[in-house]
Amino acid sequence: MISNQNPGFLFATSGENFRAESPFPGVELEPTSISTTSDVVTATEVARGTQSTWNKTSLKHRIDILNRYHDLILEHQDEIASIIQRETGKARSHAVEEILQVAMISAYYAKNAKKFLAPHSRAGVLPFLTQVRVMPAPKGVVGIISPWNYPFTLSMCDILPAILVGNTVVLRPDQQTMWSAIRGLELLFEAGLTSGVVTMVSGPGSIIGAAVIDEVDYLCFTGSTATGRIVGAQAGARLIGASLELGGKNPMIVCADANLNKFLDIATRACFTSAGQLCISIERMYIHESIYEKFLVAFNVRVRELVLGAGVGWGYDVGSLVGPAQLKRVTQAVAKAVSQGAKIEAGGNHRPDIGPYVFEPTVLSGVTKAMEISTDEVFGPCVYVQPFKTIEQAIALANDSSFGLSASVITSNIKFGKAVAAQLRTGSININEGFASAYGSVDAPMGGMAASGLGRRHGIEGLLRFTQPQTIATAHVATMSPKFGRSDEQWSGILVKFLQIMKALRLR
Repeated sequence: MISNQNPGFLFATSGENFRAESPFPGVELEPTSISTTSDVVTATEVARGTQSTWNKTSLKHRIDILNRYHDLILEHQDEIASIIQRETGKARSHAVEEILQVAMISAYYAKNAKKFLAPHSRAGVLPFLTQVRVMPAPKGVVGIISPWNYPFTLSMCDILPAILVGNTVVLRPDQQTMWSAIRGLELLFEAGLTSGVVTMVSGPGSIIGAAVIDEVDYLCFTGSTATGRIVGAQAGARLIGASLELGGKNPMIVCADANLNKFLDIATRACFTSAGQLCISIERMYIHESIYEKFLVAFNVRVRELVLGAGVGWGYDVGSLVGPAQLKRVTQAVAKAVSQGAKIEAGGNHRPDIGPYVFEPTVLSGVTKAMEISTDEVFGPCVYVQPFKTIEQAIALANDSSFGLSASVITSNIKFGKAVAAQLRTGSININEGFASAYGSVDAPMGGMAASGLGRRHGIEGLLRFTQPQTIATAHVATMSPKFGRSDEQWSGILVKFLQIMKALRLR
């Protein structure tokens, strides 16, 4: 059950509360307390005071916590899924995907931490006489500003690697989805996490999120590109590092040899998971002209068959938008595209009869480069389709974007698909999938190019971003000062000869 009591790790003393509105009719969410900027300072001080002690705990102890956490969240998956649904409005299957993703991350980093964090040797300035070791040191206090669309995944999947390497964390979740993050942390402390290793603050991003950036040593932000630019500038002014996962306008290229049934399954998931409120969902679809009409007709039929719903539990394919602002954004984007000449092939309607913020999965055709919807992220259940003649044209269309987060290629020729993928300028490309193959492969880095962000989640890259390499060099016998009574000039000449010999012997 969601408690109406603030947990001990939430620093919020303003005396004011925020009650988020559930997208589901008849569902009420408990209010949460709002933090002050002074609370952010206190939460950071607590995290900073805990960090040196936490970093001294054994890696095995931290790994054990991740392993226990993996088991706990799977044991509580029904409860967590219901919380996610109540706050976000997404379908049950999409809520469960969040939980499974966090479980995979927990197990993956628990398994690979020793290998990824092991000190390693580097070549010294004088072979055999200088020993160099590189150690991964924690950043210190990591700030995480997580969004509402994947509140469990995008909070916990950054927290877990951050604390595993010895950092502490100050988390600021979106106010809409506080309880998903709170339950995730409650279970993490139940798994054995030390008090103070993760603290939480609550409040508007422009105030509380900005205050977090002013206090921490490293920042993780997930959100829009516009806000990401502001966040990046603020972090840069303090000379702290940041990883930013931002927006996308993700393309799918459907080749002439694509299998129709596979395409229908892939495309419906790729476009409408979490009602399209997913940064890696497909919003542009380029279909070869030889199959365009057939595939479009079949896709429209499949989209119209999707079952919509707005309630806790199973039984429907696509859920609700998160709230009124998102409904307005999607409604206006579709209406403007239509006013500019686009055609609605399927969907396009607000469905208050199902839920206050439900919007039908929508397919558009006739979109031109002059329309805003061709370039701007909708972040809702909306995709436009366009035919292409040559694969070169399709690649050019896919790359014609300021974003570069994710892409998809549908083809029966895997070798050809890989050749196309190599020419796409995005952080991830899925062949014969929409986004799940790349995103679910947690051993591989995930992140964006260009306006889609900086840094990577997942893989060794997603762990080492929370560290800073520390070089420890030990000189044995020799030093770099002049030897054997030589003058500075003579010794410099000897060193020059030494380098030439080393290059000739391929020792350097």
